[in-house]
Amino acid sequence: MKALFTYDYGKENMRRIEALGYEVIFESEKTIANKPRVDEVEVLVCYNPFHRLDVTLMKQLQFIQLSSTGIDQLPRDLPPTVKVANNRGGYSVPMGEWTVMRILEIYKDAPAFYEDQTKKEWRLNNSIQELTGKRVAFLGTGTVAAEGAKRLKAFGMVIHGFSRSGKAREDFEAVYPMDRLPDLMGGYDVLVITLPHTPLTHHLVSHDLLARLKEGAVLVNVSRGRVLDEEALLVHAPRLRGIALDVFNEEPLSQDSPLWEVPNLLFSPHNSWVSERRNSRRFELIHENLSRLMAGETPRNLVDIERGY
Repeated sequence: MKALFTYDYGKENMRRIEALGYEVIFESEKTIANKPRVDEVEVLVCYNPFHRLDVTLMKQLQFIQLSSTGIDQLPRDLPPTVKVANNRGGYSVPMGEWTVMRILEIYKDAPAFYEDQTKKEWRLNNSIQELTGKRVAFLGTGTVAAEGAKRLKAFGMVIHGFSRSGKAREDFEAVYPMDRLPDLMGGYDVLVITLPHTPLTHHLVSHDLLARLKEGAVLVNVSRGRVLDEEALLVHAPRLRGIALDVFNEEPLSQDSPLWEVPNLLFSPHNSWVSERRNSRRFELIHENLSRLMAGETPRNLVDIERGY
């Protein structure tokens, strides 16, 4: 069985894949193109080669292992016989840590201290608050939310979640179905968006929902930019204590975006997933799934393309 990788995980790791019985082929996503040795593979391990690669010409293709959690990059004409797995959980630890960092920065007014330091000003700041007792709502209760919830719980915060099913989850004091969100939104100090972008979640955090947030609340988006209506956010931003966005409707953010001028908004350029362990976690999932595939077993993290995750 032939496995095409678009990222080089190093000689030792590639040998581990060969030891499973695969013929390993490498083609960079920067230069990949349809040709006989590419079109004959059964397995594709990649991030997003699809702007250069026509998968309908890959007649032997059985399985795609994505290095990303999101699946937005998949081509619409992907044959239904091709199974796809994502990297769900692979970046959740650093994303959970990033969520905690941003909430702490906002409540402890870290930007003001950084600014005072650059000006060499010694100034007592009486605006900072503690996290103890603050109420947090996670939109989505998947692996990113779970890692964030586990860490925020240690600060004495009250952790609630909203999901399609409303099914109970560890480290969440309560989980509600998504249709309860509008009625309960006003009771939270922090709203954390950890949902995938699908037709159902597009601009879910809308003008109406933002209007229901309490005065001085904190908003964090660590998932997909298009879950949040950015135009509505501009209207409601002055009411909020702070906003932390790692993702945006359009990336990179254009130089003329009004979001750059929002004074209580903390930016990062879709960077929350990065850590020194990201490649090792990603490769271990790849190895396990290719091992399962070779053994005729079901790979982990299979996605429902119609549902969007």
